[in-house]
Amino acid sequence: MSAELLSILVLAVLFVVGTTRSVNMGALAFAAAFGVGTLAAGLDADGIFAGFPGDLFVVLVGVTYFFAIARANGTTDWLVHAGIRLVRGRIALIPWVMFTVTGVLTAIGAVSPAAVAIVAPLAMGFAARYGIKPLLMGALVVHGAQAGGFSPISIYGSTVNGILEREGLPGSPIALFLASLFANLAIAALLFVALGGLRLRGRDLGDEEAKEGDGGSGGTGGTATGTRARTTPDADLLRLTPARIATLVGLVALVVAVLVFDLDAGLTAITLAVLLAVVWPEDSKAAVAHITWPTVLLICGMLTYVAVLQEMGTIDWAGEHVGSIGIPLLAAVLFCYIGAVVSAFASSVGIIGALIPLAVPFLEQGEIGVVGMVAALSVSATVVDVSPFSTNGALVLAAAEDTDRERFFRQLMLYGGAVTLLAPLVLWLALVVPGL
Repeated sequence: MSAELLSILVLAVLFVVGTTRSVNMGALAFAAAFGVGTLAAGLDADGIFAGFPGDLFVVLVGVTYFFAIARANGTTDWLVHAGIRLVRGRIALIPWVMFTVTGVLTAIGAVSPAAVAIVAPLAMGFAARYGIKPLLMGALVVHGAQAGGFSPISIYGSTVNGILEREGLPGSPIALFLASLFANLAIAALLFVALGGLRLRGRDLGDEEAKEGDGGSGGTGGTATGTRARTTPDADLLRLTPARIATLVGLVALVVAVLVFDLDAGLTAITLAVLLAVVWPEDSKAAVAHITWPTVLLICGMLTYVAVLQEMGTIDWAGEHVGSIGIPLLAAVLFCYIGAVVSAFASSVGIIGALIPLAVPFLEQGEIGVVGMVAALSVSATVVDVSPFSTNGALVLAAAEDTDRERFFRQLMLYGGAVTLLAPLVLWLALVVPGL
């Protein structure tokens, strides 16, 4: 058995053990990275640790720490009320507001995880307070980010279009953007209907606040989410204290630092959190405990193992074997599935940057339409970012409030698996088979 095939089988074993034995999959992945990296890839400890996602570790810790302080000092409650007022109390519109905001951020140049890191904590706060299913809200945030992710000025769009130009292949920036936009919009709409979004249409802010004030079963005190009712008076929720003002300024600074000055979202968030903690230590005492350490272990462990796979050539090995298949349409769908499966555990832009060059000899044969194939491959590699093992899915999981994170993790994993299974096939049928 080749080392590459062995590493893939070990990955399958991780899922089986992690789901049947309730062991943190990240811890299993660290053990697998050590075993496979040492015995099959010949890596030493430094080589294994080189794959540790230090940047994502800081993003997860920094963003959750910052928003834990914001929650402690009441800023997130204030933002929830402000956001509800913007949609005039129509709770059904909240998920679509979050979808649109993240889409606009990525379309104008924000890195997808940065946009999700900014929006997800606010969105999941809305979901917890007003009984919106966490999977519905979280998935719409991620799909919104990917909907705008391939605009001609976005990170993903610029990467793909630049590769095509460098390789001398024909491309269509607008077609690529529209393919991602409509694919994610269609998935979001189906999910909205499937998870009861239409039933939210009859609810508004006034009704929910009245139920909370009466201690009724609606809002966050109802059985739908199992969260406790908020008893803080509205006057206090709407009051801007110095700590809340400083936190709001910090949030704006985070957005500007990430989107305008291209600073790291994690380092910026943790710096702002530390500044708030120094000035208002009483609000930050319990904040560290609200950093989602099990999620951090899970994501960092899995990505370290995937990095070992990349280092030992498993990804390239799979791509080369697929490219050698003599049936162009079959090779095309397999490329889409490789992009989807690998991206569900790794950097989407990294996978795009690796797979499209690997597919160049295949595309140069002229038997498959370049525009359709590139669009299908690109969207397949990003639409799966709802997986809890991807950066975006991990951020949504970390931002979930007042919910059973183990249950939410399983929901994200099942949904991410369904998207990984179905999306590449549908995109292949819609974009590749017609010869676009």
